Amino acid sequence: MLIRSNRSLSLLLACLILAMLPGIGSAGELQLNMTEGVTAVSQEVYKLHMTILWVCVAIGVVVFGAMFYSMFAHRKSRGAKAANFHESLKLEILWTALPLFILVGMAFPATSTLVKIYDTDNADLDILVTGYQWKWKYEYLGKDVSFFSNLSAKSKDQIYDGKAKSEDYLLDVDKVLYIPTGKKVRFLVTAQDVIHSWWVPELAVKRDAIPGFINEAWTRVEEPGLFHGQCAELCGKDHGFMPIMVEALPPEKFEQWLEEQKAEALAVAEAAKQTLSFDELYSQGEAVYNQYCSACHQANGQGIPGNFPAIAGSKVATGELSGHLSVVIKGVSGTSMQSFADQLTPVEAAAVITFQRNAFGNNMGQSVQPIDIVKYQQGQ
Repeated sequence: MLIRSNRSLSLLLACLILAMLPGIGSAGELQLNMTEGVTAVSQEVYKLHMTILWVCVAIGVVVFGAMFYSMFAHRKSRGAKAANFHESLKLEILWTALPLFILVGMAFPATSTLVKIYDTDNADLDILVTGYQWKWKYEYLGKDVSFFSNLSAKSKDQIYDGKAKSEDYLLDVDKVLYIPTGKKVRFLVTAQDVIHSWWVPELAVKRDAIPGFINEAWTRVEEPGLFHGQCAELCGKDHGFMPIMVEALPPEKFEQWLEEQKAEALAVAEAAKQTLSFDELYSQGEAVYNQYCSACHQANGQGIPGNFPAIAGSKVATGELSGHLSVVIKGVSGTSMQSFADQLTPVEAAAVITFQRNAFGNNMGQSVQPIDIVKYQQGQ
């Protein structure tokens, strides 16, 4: 019975090994290895990783080879008898010195690579990256350009509405982070609420975003391209929906994009002066609600009891308008309700408040204009 059991176990192990063999040749597709990346530093990190990996493989082959050979060649059934000796200064020096030399040999290339990774001096462009639950804010320091980047509406439809899923449906964003090619770009990474982690494998950039702290990273991409990343720190219920998209543009196209963003900011400021109809506010407010609010308060406005309050019939949405403005614009200290003053334009804020006060059976019959948001923010 024992022999049959051992044979069955051997057969099972052989089948498992054979099943794994086809995947060995396509390790890249199965993501069994590191991403080589597109920057000089990312490629150096990959080479260092592979060097250390093969050093470890060689050590394993030598150690386990010696062990298995000793077990086979000097087994009791062949009449081998254990040698009786006590303390060997030469052996003790050997097994102390040899690992030391190996570690020192690995430390030199590792240290050289780490020095390059943390050399953030003399950057051509600084970008402040701030993690929020559950989105990223990008500010181009000295350029007067900033915006939030969320999971795209198309991706949300594919997740929640059962629509056909694209290959990268969890990695699409509504606004891409653009950087110029051939320029050293420094990322200043922090967070507004909880710990996040900004990770783009192909750029070899991964920095924790910690409230109250700023961590630095940098990259230089020589060729245009689009690179995906994600939040790599468990940060709450929608942690899996915080994708990152970085696109490297030729310098002239990047400068053109910057000018377009500045013009867009002026257009937003002008839009805050206009008066919108109730239907326009309600329609746009519904879109803003689905993008920013439904993750916590739910698409039907019922919230999650004990965690996120309902919008339907709430005292905020059916009470004094000033209280509703305060909650949306300033947030609520000590709760998950963050300030949306920087996240929404005056038009978007007015629209979503109008929607909340009239949707889900609230029917307050009130509309809020963008100028009301501007005046509230100015303390008027």
